[in-house]
Amino acid sequence: MMKANIILRAFIACAFAALYCFKSYGQPGNDTVINMVFTSDAHYGIARPEFRGGSNVSAYKVNEALVRQVNTLPGVTLPADNGIAAGKRIGAIDYVVEGGDIANRMQPPVQSAAASWAQFENDYMHLLSVRRHNGQPAKLLIIPGNHDISNAIGFAKPMASLTDPTSMVKIYNMMLRPARPLTIVDYDYAKDKVDYSFNVKGIHLMFINLWPDSAQRIWMQKDLDTVRENTPVIIFTHDQPESEAKHFTNPLPPYNMTLENRFENLNAEHYKDGVVAPQDDGATIKEQRGFVKFLRAHPNIKAYFHGNSNWNEFYVYHGPDNLVSLPVFRVDSPMKGWYSGKDETLLSFQLISIDPKMQSLTVRECLWNATPRDTAQKVVFGKSCTISLKVN
Repeated sequence: MMKANIILRAFIACAFAALYCFKSYGQPGNDTVINMVFTSDAHYGIARPEFRGGSNVSAYKVNEALVRQVNTLPGVTLPADNGIAAGKRIGAIDYVVEGGDIANRMQPPVQSAAASWAQFENDYMHLLSVRRHNGQPAKLLIIPGNHDISNAIGFAKPMASLTDPTSMVKIYNMMLRPARPLTIVDYDYAKDKVDYSFNVKGIHLMFINLWPDSAQRIWMQKDLDTVRENTPVIIFTHDQPESEAKHFTNPLPPYNMTLENRFENLNAEHYKDGVVAPQDDGATIKEQRGFVKFLRAHPNIKAYFHGNSNWNEFYVYHGPDNLVSLPVFRVDSPMKGWYSGKDETLLSFQLISIDPKMQSLTVRECLWNATPRDTAQKVVFGKSCTISLKVN
């Protein structure tokens, strides 16, 4: 009888230990910390010249490898970099953010947007296995990129199909959850923009369709009207703060996209700095001034994350007239990285850790392919940056 009681007590103790381990899994000493993975520009439909010993490696294979590395993060220990949860195990991943250009533009021989979306879904919705602090699967958050939009509305250069709005429709339905889901037949880019937001532990996250142009700022203002002025706001969008001149709408009637004017009509705002889109991405002075005016009216916007021009960079955006100081985080692409496109050991995504209690944010560069031939390689941490989210 005594032996049976000892066995029973041991069993109960093991059960409680297992329960504790399950509950504490993913809590790096502070269960209020929010962990997010940020990547962008997956570009399904094209190939990398070289990847892990192979040549012309398709995007679905490269992105699969990236996702598998994301899946290893819970057991990885953070570096002693004085950032949030430094020196502790990462544990839970609450959100995974994809910053757009899921489907590469369908210029021959690139596959359809529908085929690209199916591959993206397999990797980021089925293969992804990281979990939140509550044990539920990490929430996937998506915004569209210029290639996704061009596939939906058309492009001046020939494409394999005139249009294929599949990725735009899928993103819209997933993120906005309309009562009546959109279809590729009734999708209308003029009104069906992907703009959404939510609060998480006192932090307001905004996800903006391509770039916060004058049309997007109308939605943003309405959204921020529901947020207290002392609530920190973080923006995720595809384009860098300067955007690109060609992403605006042709200012000359009938406002068409042509090879001569180079406009792609992705932002609803008409380009104000000329009648032809220059090659220089910075030639958006008037457009930026509108955005800067908005930033100055909302000093609780504390950080800006983007893809489009892809490499890992932490910098401060001051605007064309040096009137603001907005911390900005540019993320790499698995397929079109400015540096990692030539050197695969530089491939990276970002781990964002937010401490709502202290109102601070740490972003860490995660080099996920530092030793390409090592099938058991772990993520290596590169640069890190910590900023305050406190609103003065």
